Amino acid sequence: MSLANNRTGELWSRFMPRRKEIDNTLNSDLISMQVYSEPLNLGQFEQPFEKWAGVEVSDFSTIPEGMESFVLKEGLYAVFDYKGSSADHRIFSYIFGTWLPQSDYNLDHRSHFEVLGEKYKNADPNSEEEIWIPVKPKG
Repeated sequence: MSLANNRTGELWSRFMPRRKEIDNTLNSDLISMQVYSEPLNLGQFEQPFEKWAGVEVSDFSTIPEGMESFVLKEGLYAVFDYKGSSADHRIFSYIFGTWLPQSDYNLDHRSHFEVLGEKYKNADPNSEEEIWIPVKPKG
């Protein structure tokens, strides 16, 4: 998908009824992940990416039919605790337009993801989540 052709709701509506089929979950958190084949081009709404709906597991010994495993490449992440509606994208404008340019970091070409814990309530203004952005030191 892309930001211009966002099908996140469709992905989650297929995933949620089947999440209990996944063995060896480490917690009840949900993971919403974006995987870019090319480095993220900020402001490019047509840039394609893979969108994943998932959970963290201890091992891949059993993978339900129609699902896949993913190993997140390790590295440095900037983590933002966000409170607000998932429909309000101003936090990403702040992260990429203000915080990142003023920080000691550049964007790294690895997966971006959000951790949707027990306080996550989707479009509710009191919803809470963690936003993980891959970074590397400038220089």
